[in-house]
Amino acid sequence: MTSENYPRGVALVIIAGGIWSIAGVVMRYMESANEWQVLFYRSLTLSVFLFFYIGFRYRGPLINAYRDPGWGSVIAGICLGVTFCSWIFAMTHTTIANALFVLAAAPFITALLGRLILGEAVKPITVYCMTATALGILVMVVEGILVGTFLGNLFALGAAVGFSLFSVLLRRTKRIDMTPTVFWAGLSGTLIGAVMILVSGTGFEVSHHDFEMCALLGLVQVGIGMIIYTAGSRHVPAAELVLLSLTEVILGPLWVWLAVGEVPGTYTLVGGCIVFGAIVLQAVTGIRHQRKLNARMVSI
Repeated sequence: MTSENYPRGVALVIIAGGIWSIAGVVMRYMESANEWQVLFYRSLTLSVFLFFYIGFRYRGPLINAYRDPGWGSVIAGICLGVTFCSWIFAMTHTTIANALFVLAAAPFITALLGRLILGEAVKPITVYCMTATALGILVMVVEGILVGTFLGNLFALGAAVGFSLFSVLLRRTKRIDMTPTVFWAGLSGTLIGAVMILVSGTGFEVSHHDFEMCALLGLVQVGIGMIIYTAGSRHVPAAELVLLSLTEVILGPLWVWLAVGEVPGTYTLVGGCIVFGAIVLQAVTGIRHQRKLNARMVSI
């Protein structure tokens, strides 16, 4: 069942995907920080930002903000934190093309989990759009898909499952503000990043420039992006939620092209157009359907 605020939710989720898409540009400007240092400092700044944001927003007993969503918020946050880690591990153990291709499974995984956990039915048009999106991502990355990177692909699948679980758990308690979930995700990512830095022996020291880039990722790309996504999740079914957020996949190459002159290939452009068309179709048909329901309710 969709919310009467479905159009607002669609807009928020699409905007969130757009904000997430700046990650590629920011990563291009890194000087020397490795993936685990980026995870650590991005997650640390995310946690600090969310702590003060939640405190400013509630302006009351802060414990209530974290207690009201229940343990589901903590579990969802851990799922998202594991997603952060899995995605970085995937990108360092397989090609970006492979990782993105596996990520295309996320809407299907979310649809299945949403049906099993929430009882949310998936509209036929959503299934068509999900299939078109998967096809579009396949076209985008077809030239870069390699065989023999099982471990990296496995972690990419773990990232897709983790993000799907996070999204479904957000929907499960949609009547409660789940912003604290992102704080728990940041805390999880900080701990995982710290452990991986210690295990790898690379050390915590990064340049001031790289720290600023990590802070930009934590405050804006993940922090603000996740706050907006969490707000949108209250009004959009789980499967559509993940599908609409894939604006990240199509806008990412565009920003890198505009910022650093990294020209996307023909397949990337064609596949991106397919994904964009599927997202627009889902948004337009979903909004029209909700307006018809609203009109019917008014007439009754």
